[in-house]
Amino acid sequence: MNRPASILFVVLTALACIALVYFLRMGWLQAAAAAKFLASSGFLATAVSVGALRHGFGRIIFAGLLLSMSGDMFLIGQTQRHFLFGLASFLLAHVAYITAFYVHGIRAKWAAVAAVPILFVTYFVMLWLEPHLSDELTMPVHAYIGVICIMTVMAFGARGAGASSLVVAGAVLFFASDLSVAAQRIALVDFPTIIWGLPLYYAGQLCLALGAARPDSELQESRT
Repeated sequence: MNRPASILFVVLTALACIALVYFLRMGWLQAAAAAKFLASSGFLATAVSVGALRHGFGRIIFAGLLLSMSGDMFLIGQTQRHFLFGLASFLLAHVAYITAFYVHGIRAKWAAVAAVPILFVTYFVMLWLEPHLSDELTMPVHAYIGVICIMTVMAFGARGAGASSLVVAGAVLFFASDLSVAAQRIALVDFPTIIWGLPLYYAGQLCLALGAARPDSELQESRT
């Protein structure tokens, strides 16, 4: 792990996120697009700096981060088509994270205990969004909510099997940040939810990137 580089990329991602929120609030969309690209590139660079590409679990997490960056770029657009493409990209990102957690190993008891509150929250999120969904959005949104629910449960299961606690933090923060997107793009609330949603999102992706570090035990084995 290159700790100085990791710290640098985390700081740069945080600064780009702050700039992104500011530019969006000011209506400077081109500057916001550039800041989003830099922030999303930052969590990819963070994953590389901790050695994610050197082992299977990390490579799959990196694929999820790459798909998330793709979703970020699609959501720069304001049309429903852009939103659907972004939704599809993030759905595939969650599938990648689920795959990574499965490859790592899951402790069923941890996943089962986590599933209860997660399903409870998910149920009320669906009730909240249902009146705002058009026919075109109903199936994609339901599929997405189901997948992110599974992803979060699997993160807890992976933690029970020895994964870093950072992957749990990343999954929960990602889940919470998606409520911001839903509120803004589906429920159409007046409050600028990006103020809290974007920081939660980038914090979540950074946690997943850092959680993809190659375990010290594997590093020691590779040196012997």
